[in-house]
Amino acid sequence: MTTLFDPLNLGDLVLPNRVIMAPLTRMRSQQPGNIPTALNAEYYAQRASAGLIVSEATQVCPAGQGYPATPGIHSPEQVQGWQHITQAVHAKGGHIVLQLWHVGRISHSSFQPDGGAPVAPSTITPSGLTFTNVGTQVPFETPRALSPSEIAGVIQDYHRAAQNAKQAGFDGVEVHGANGYLLDQFLQDGSNHRTDDYGGSIPNRARLLLQVVDVAIGVFGPQRVGVRLSPYGTFNDMKDSDPIALFTYVIQELDKRDVGYLHLIEPRSSSAGGSDQVAEDAPRTAPLFRPLFKNVLISAGGHTRDSAMKDVADGVADAVAFGRWFIANPDLPERLRQNAPLNPYDRATFYGGDAKGYTDYSFLS
Repeated sequence: MTTLFDPLNLGDLVLPNRVIMAPLTRMRSQQPGNIPTALNAEYYAQRASAGLIVSEATQVCPAGQGYPATPGIHSPEQVQGWQHITQAVHAKGGHIVLQLWHVGRISHSSFQPDGGAPVAPSTITPSGLTFTNVGTQVPFETPRALSPSEIAGVIQDYHRAAQNAKQAGFDGVEVHGANGYLLDQFLQDGSNHRTDDYGGSIPNRARLLLQVVDVAIGVFGPQRVGVRLSPYGTFNDMKDSDPIALFTYVIQELDKRDVGYLHLIEPRSSSAGGSDQVAEDAPRTAPLFRPLFKNVLISAGGHTRDSAMKDVADGVADAVAFGRWFIANPDLPERLRQNAPLNPYDRATFYGGDAKGYTDYSFLS
């Protein structure tokens, strides 16, 4: 019987266990220019015992930013900052991939280089609040729809970001197609009302995500590319009229491309951002879509040790990602292996700040 602590082959990488560190926005790239720092390197190196670290979401271009002090991967200085992190993780025997991110309509004009409206597939204003560049929360602005030529530019941004990630020493990239950010906005018909080649039918709405995946594959090869999806996710005012048909098509297309892994967020954690909102009556996504994908499937969202062990033993998932517990327990794989007590996490220090609640959590003695 396969366990959570058995090695896992991810393409030509051999992961030492199946405990994955989920991508965690911590808003601590506080150096001007959104450049990762030595504190960030210490944080990731502390967690190098994860089977795989998926980095915090990292904007592929300045217009893709939506939260203060989140790192980028579009400038030479950012690449250099990330190099220190990958070197620190590799020095401890770990593996790390970079999550590529564009927030789309979830941004605010204060982040935009030209001070204009954030971009989206369509001019649909999401409900709720967003952050400004100084950290205050305000109602979402109405985005402007990307033109076809601008979409081509976004694809180039992702391509350049993947190239930069390779230069920075990452073991691969994860394309963030979840949680109501730009690629997810194109996927779902609640946010995409386009009538051109990027709207309407499911293949059209999936076109941008798959084009981004293709350029990432062109840089890293298919086995070093993963994709994160959130079927039934409601975070950032997302909805689709037929999620089973949509995500069946998307996952089948990813399977054809032989991408290394599929990272599915369970609807019990669909709201993200530290909330425990649950999408009512939504099925579990890992068992629903497992038959469609032949390579590594990672399940994320609300897992306990017992649920993670069961999913891996039952073959529902090949690995399980943990977020909040990895924040508070840098040695989480060993704690889970021993069934040792877990450090409690401090929500007040999740976003922004300094070493407190970031690199000061204790290890097992």
